[in-house]
Amino acid sequence: MKKLYFGSNLKMYKTIQETVSYLQSLYEKTKDISRDDIDLFIIPSYTALESAAKHIDQSYIKLGAQNMCWADEGQFTGEISPIMLKELGLNLVMIGHSERRHVFGETDSEENQKVKAALNHGFTTLLCIGETAQEKDYNISAEVLRMQLKIGLHDIPLSHLSNLWISYEPVWSIGVNGTPASAGYAEKMHKIIKECLTELFGDAGKDIPTLYGGSVNPDNACQLITQPSIDGLFTGRAAWQADKFEQLIRDAMASYEAQQKN
Repeated sequence: MKKLYFGSNLKMYKTIQETVSYLQSLYEKTKDISRDDIDLFIIPSYTALESAAKHIDQSYIKLGAQNMCWADEGQFTGEISPIMLKELGLNLVMIGHSERRHVFGETDSEENQKVKAALNHGFTTLLCIGETAQEKDYNISAEVLRMQLKIGLHDIPLSHLSNLWISYEPVWSIGVNGTPASAGYAEKMHKIIKECLTELFGDAGKDIPTLYGGSVNPDNACQLITQPSIDGLFTGRAAWQADKFEQLIRDAMASYEAQQKN
């Protein structure tokens, strides 16, 4: 069976101590699950990263940064460089979250620079893509995803693909008022993503994990994880309590395993 991916972005929530307590609880509740079967990752705020890295065994829970500058150093006030993140012992960076794109105005070309920098420094690089509600209404979701992939992954060598993950997060499904995509719609978009990755990288593109994120919750997690083109769940607020995230992970794994036996 394929490995499944489960993770969460804590956004601008949780203090340093709250983050450490959450991670320690999540570790205790999930340490019995073989990491040959799952990859589990959490992306806290910058201020919590140093303490989190000191208190958590990253062979059980990978820790990631929510954003990263493409430059190693320079006159970039307010930015964080890959060198600084490596100093913390991190092994994952998220690039292109919808809030970076639509709140802070980042472009596909900027995401490409960041993806290249992250991969060059050996980070597992999670590139987020997704269409807006308006783009969905215009029936151009596939074109938007393909453009974000083709620009965001431009000039990426095959040798770096083992560190590349993709998260599909439809913008209209994220946040407190987000509407979850149906499992059928999510699968349709994930098939498009898989096809585009194969166009870009040949057979090697088939091995790039693609995760679904966008109002993942206990009611839809099992339906989503059993879709053939979905490799993992990038869960929002439904993951921010360790016991609830543990249950979601175990239920999703059980659903996937049951499907494989049928």
